[in-house]
Amino acid sequence: MAPPRSSIPNPARTLLGLLAVMVALTGVMFLQGRSTPKLGLDLAGGTTVTLTAKTEAGKNPPASQMDQAVKIITQRVNGLGVSDAEVNKQGSNNIVVSVPGEGQQQVVDTIGKTAKLQFRQVYVVGAGTPQPTQPLPTGSPSASPTGKASGSPSPKATGSTSPKPGAKPSSSATPRGRALSEALSAPTPTPSGTGKASPSATPSGTPSPNPSEVPSLPPDLGGQEDFSGIDDKAVIDQYKKLVCSPNGTTAPGSNDPNKKWVAACDQDGNGKYILGPVRVQGTQVSDANAMPPDPQQGQSSWTVAIKFKSQGSREFAAVTSDAFKAPQGTPQRQVAIVLDGQVVSAPSIDNGAITGGTASIFGPPDSFTQTYADDLANVLKYGALPLEFTQSSIDEVSSTLGSDQLRGGLIAGAIGLALVVLYCMIYYQGLGLVAVSSLVVAAAITYVSVVILGEGMGFRLSLPHIIGLIVSIGITADSFIVYFERLRDELRAGRTLRPSIESAWKRARRTILVADAVTFLAAVVLYFLAVGGVRGFAFAMGLTTLIDVVVVFFFTKPLVALLSRTRFFGKGHRLSGLSPGRLRRGGTTAPLPKSQEA
Repeated sequence: MAPPRSSIPNPARTLLGLLAVMVALTGVMFLQGRSTPKLGLDLAGGTTVTLTAKTEAGKNPPASQMDQAVKIITQRVNGLGVSDAEVNKQGSNNIVVSVPGEGQQQVVDTIGKTAKLQFRQVYVVGAGTPQPTQPLPTGSPSASPTGKASGSPSPKATGSTSPKPGAKPSSSATPRGRALSEALSAPTPTPSGTGKASPSATPSGTPSPNPSEVPSLPPDLGGQEDFSGIDDKAVIDQYKKLVCSPNGTTAPGSNDPNKKWVAACDQDGNGKYILGPVRVQGTQVSDANAMPPDPQQGQSSWTVAIKFKSQGSREFAAVTSDAFKAPQGTPQRQVAIVLDGQVVSAPSIDNGAITGGTASIFGPPDSFTQTYADDLANVLKYGALPLEFTQSSIDEVSSTLGSDQLRGGLIAGAIGLALVVLYCMIYYQGLGLVAVSSLVVAAAITYVSVVILGEGMGFRLSLPHIIGLIVSIGITADSFIVYFERLRDELRAGRTLRPSIESAWKRARRTILVADAVTFLAAVVLYFLAVGGVRGFAFAMGLTTLIDVVVVFFFTKPLVALLSRTRFFGKGHRLSGLSPGRLRRGGTTAPLPKSQEA
């Protein structure tokens, strides 16, 4: 008895739905601007960087620290979206990082950063480079005395305060980063009663500076630094001799968390600082994420939102509280964010202690780009390296050997596919066309998926992936064979074709799902437990297993149901694969019912 017509899915509608999905995926592929897969290190070449740990002469770094560095660098590379990168320890003090593809300078620059983050209170601030002598504008008592340093730019949260009295405009660029938190967002009234001229008293024809870009002067507002309270004469001498470079200067000892006083430059070389003890270390950062500009909050650049652990939250609240208690207009009001010995930003704490356990780092849009924010968030998220490294060598990797292996792999895949097609056509005849068509659809979906994954998540096709795709040909063919044999069993039992399609599918789909589930679970376990090429093989096998389920459910079965309505298959043509002569029962030819049509 045939099942009710309403319970049988419409095969044409199912096939059209799959076609629509394939067209949509193809559209996404072309919208991404790429129609070919990205290739891995073994197929396309790439860059190999050797990082050497800095140690005292004749000493090797501890093995535990080298293992931890390998783990952190691997996390950083994966966080940048680079697939199939290789990170290996070589010898006792070297780490070799191989990154596939061209144009990977961003990755090379990021992976070796020590990324030691520190929060220190500022005590002295000045210009990073010697300032030229400027004539005093008439009626401007706040101008710096001739020959004195004019002070370094000090970033402030947008809208946090009006310019300090006596601040003067500067044509120099603002520092790369600024810090912001909710506690800094509310405006505070302009301090009064100082007796100094306001920033509007600028020379004729000079535009008034943006309040958030006005540089801070040293405490006496006259350009002279105040070293009182600093008990380290060596640091004071180092600060006075320190000349910062626009390309970034790391002052000796500025990255040492054990030093009570350090002299440091900002990242752009515009300012230099004397900083107090470390109040919060980067190990207290629990998370960091790059955030896009938010014009509603007055942010025109990308930001890096950081979240502290419970201890770090208390420490950050303490240092911002101490800074807020300092006299307004003094450097002690600023908290410096120091990354690898350079000051990223030094915001002024003008609205009270920050107790929320979160903060953000942002800067000018021309320098604080999405790439910079992503890189900074990536290195902060996975922590600082336990050792400092130098790039001892950077080499380009050739893809010649990989090209030969790729050619051999493609030839092997073509031979395997040809044998599968030949077997299906000989054994199943006309029904074999369904299997071949299903393989073509599966290949098309796999290709588009690989291209989309390459552009979307950095997936790169390597030799292990190709091996996994070749092996999947047999896995996909198994699903077709299971269904076809169930269908032929139904016909051998004397049932007509169209009802047999549905009853055979109910029996076959359970077997197909169980088999694919076992394969997929094996791929998942292999992916998480293995490394390198084996992991790539597991990923490809898992991907094609999922595609196999989609193709069998939404293409193979509906296509067989649709073809059953034709005379060629419906009447059991001798070349259809369903002819009476090819269906046997008990070792003899069993005639089919007179009509196989529902």
